[in-house]
Parts: sequence; structure tokens; C-alpha cells
Amino acid sequence: MLRDGGNAIDAAIAANAVLCVVYPHMTSAAGDLMAIVWPSGAAAPIGLIGAGRSGELATIEAVRSRGHEEMPERGILTVTVPGTVEAWGRLLERFGTLGLGAVLGPAASLARDGFVITQQLSDFLMASAELLGRESAAHRLYPPMEAGMTLRNPDLASVLDDIGRSGISGFYRGEIAAAIASAISRRDGLVTARDLAGHRSQWVNPIAVKYRDLTVYELPPPTQGLAALAMLTRLNALKPAELHPGPGFAAQLKRIRDACYPLRDRYITDPDFAEAPVQQFLDPGHEAAGGASLREGGDTIYMCAADEHGNLVSLIQSVAFDFGSGIVAEGTGMLLQNRGAYFSLAADHVNRLEPRKRTMHTLIPAMATRSGRPWALFGTMGGDGQPQLQAQVLVNLVDHGLEPAEAVARPRIRVQADGVRTSIEADYPHAAELARSDRSFELMPSRHHSFGHAHAIVIDGPTAWRAGADPRSDGSVEYAS
Repeated sequence: MLRDGGNAIDAAIAANAVLCVVYPHMTSAAGDLMAIVWPSGAAAPIGLIGAGRSGELATIEAVRSRGHEEMPERGILTVTVPGTVEAWGRLLERFGTLGLGAVLGPAASLARDGFVITQQLSDFLMASAELLGRESAAHRLYPPMEAGMTLRNPDLASVLDDIGRSGISGFYRGEIAAAIASAISRRDGLVTARDLAGHRSQWVNPIAVKYRDLTVYELPPPTQGLAALAMLTRLNALKPAELHPGPGFAAQLKRIRDACYPLRDRYITDPDFAEAPVQQFLDPGHEAAGGASLREGGDTIYMCAADEHGNLVSLIQSVAFDFGSGIVAEGTGMLLQNRGAYFSLAADHVNRLEPRKRTMHTLIPAMATRSGRPWALFGTMGGDGQPQLQAQVLVNLVDHGLEPAEAVARPRIRVQADGVRTSIEADYPHAAELARSDRSFELMPSRHHSFGHAHAIVIDGPTAWRAGADPRSDGSVEYAS
């Protein structure tokens, strides 16, 4: 896209669309998208929240009447309105140069002609065979497949062609919308054609905190961006010498995470329904009691892009859990997301299920500036763990002065959603010793996907960048010339 005259926003959306074809375990055009954009010549970044809402039929009583005491993790009741395609349209309308047809063309071609299955996708297809086997459309499209085989998705190619030719309206109010609504209705779901027709993305001002000599930007609620900033304000109070990987840092990260995540779980939801107390998150001395209760998930893609004009974009997009709801809307080739799994059926919970509501959202792209100028774009997949994974990448970049490639590759730790287990990569300093001495530490293989696929770009000048792609992923750094 850059070689064809497009800018960073065109390039990021084109790559995102391609991943919606070739990375169905992590993302889908029927998922959600968040982005922070620094347009050329701007004095500050702008954020886009492309989160779909629950359906007009979504109530606690509706889910309970279908036999559930807790919000299910998969299936039709977890499906929310897809936010991605509308976000593509808004981003290109405001910042793009090439238009939807050119930007979505490569993805449509891959879907139509087929692509080679990677080992990672093969592993996920094998592991998710039971989930995908529950639904005939999903099983036909995504059966267990070996690495090296070719997968084609002509229905998705048609959807992408239609969006490129006619714009986003048909996706939400035309034949594609009718196919999505029909698939949901046949399965007794909670999202209707009216919900699709009424969907809109939201432009927002990112929120920011100081970290060392940087200003770090995250998206506001309904995302968990406040939790990421809360962790950074508390890490900023530590000396760089306290942040070297090892048992000491592991203990500090868990302490800080345990101070911040309960705030997230207590307060963050759709701001149209309840406002979060920002100062409690950003006060380093404030600690909330209780443990985190968010479900583990986090099969997502993150990417960032920069161009010679000064346009920058930090973008994250997801189908929620691996393969989302497990449901393919017939005739579309798209897996419907299970973002609704993050709602609560507890009537007194801030994030309780209600009609046309955005759940607390895990997707958080990030950006950092120095002296008022963009300095870094960074982020990672990882669901619940994104704030703590992002923090480790930023510590590597800033406190340890690592190159981006090393910063995203360095071994990481992750406190799991239960707040008890701490997963640790086998090559993390003193990992085996920690696992032997403390049963709460869970030793994991090195470069395991559950520790996120982090990527970063450091901006050294208008046309000078350094970048790193996580070796845990199938991603890479690409320079257009």
C-alpha cells in the first residue's frame, strides 16, 4: 500500500484486512477494532473506538431464561455487533488516500485464491476442532488442517469485494447485514438488524500519563486503557534498577497489577452507562481490594505503521477468544465475535449485560511521545494481560534502552486472570528457580503465544524508524522503499 502511494492508515487497514483472512484464530472482519492515529502535522493524537454493542434483546433475564447462571463464553449469546468494518470506513474517510477498494483488494484476492496454512494456525485449528465442529458452517470452512495446506474462503472474498465496491453501508444495512442478522436470529441470538443498522464508531481523545520523560497515550473506557496507565504510574515510582527482569521485578509487577486490575473490574464499562473514576486509577497511592475476575481470552492482532509524511497509527483488532463465538454467519465466511462473554449476569456489577451496551474492552493500542513529538507506537495481543505485557515492553524500551526488536522479544511474565497464577517463560531470568520455590509460578515454554504478540516502532525522525516484530507471532517488520 505504501509503495502504491497510500499512507500509514491505508497500509494498516490493508494489513488488518489480510489478517482477517489468514489469521481467523485471532481476528475477523466481524470483530472489533481500536486505533490511535497521529495524523501528519497534528499536535496530538486522536483515538477511534470501534466497539460493537450488545443487541437490543440483550438482558440478564434473556440469558438466564436460556439456562445460563453465568454469561457463556461461546455461542450465539456472546455475539455483539461487529465494529471493525465501520471503523475501517471512518479511518479511511478521515485519514486515508486510496479508498476501500484498493485497500481491501489484496485481502479479497487471498480469500478467493487461497493461502497457505501456517503451523500456528494449524495448531489452533486442531485444538479448536470441537468448538468449530459444533456448527456446520464453521466446520466446513475451518476443519482441522495441516500446515502447508491451502485454505480458501470465497464467501469472505465476496464480502470484502462488496465493501470495497459499495462502501460500508451494505455491511450494516444491506445484504451482508441481512445475512448476519439472519444467522443470529436462526440461533435465537440477541442482536437484530436494527442493532447492525444503528452501529457507529466513536472518535475520542486518548488519555495520557507521564512515564519517565515520555507521555504515554491509551484509549479511555470502555477499553482497559486506564488499567494500563494505572500500572505505568506505579512503575514510574520505581527506580530503573528495580525493573530488571528477575524475581524482584516479578514481585513488583504482580503487586502493581493486583493494585490496578480490581479497579478495572470494579469500574470500567461503557461510559454511556457509568463513568470510571479516573483519578483513582492514576493515583499511585490508591490500591483497590479484591482480585480480578475477568475471563481469560485474548486472541487478537496488533500492528503499527508509520510513513514519511508523519502519519502514525497504532491499531488493534480482534474476534475476542480464539475463533470468537465459533459461529460463521452463512454466506459471509466471517466468524462472529464473542465479545459479549465479557459481560456479567450479576445485576449489581457495573459491567452487567444490558441492551445496546459496550462491554469493558480488552483492546488497547498505545503510543508515546517525547517533548511533544511522537516517539513510539506499541501494543500486543493478550486479552486480559495486555496492560502488564505492554508495561514490560515499555520498560524494555525506556528503562533498559533496548532496540525494539529485542524489547518485544525479551522473555515476559504474566499474572493470569485468577490473580493467583503467574505464568513465566522458561528463558526468563531465574524462571526455574521461581517455579521451584513458589507454586504460584507456572513455567511455560519460551516464546509462547499466551505472552502476547507485541510489536513496536520507535520514531527517530520524519523518515527514520526502528521497529520490532514479536518472534512469538508470524509477523514481521516491513519497510517500503
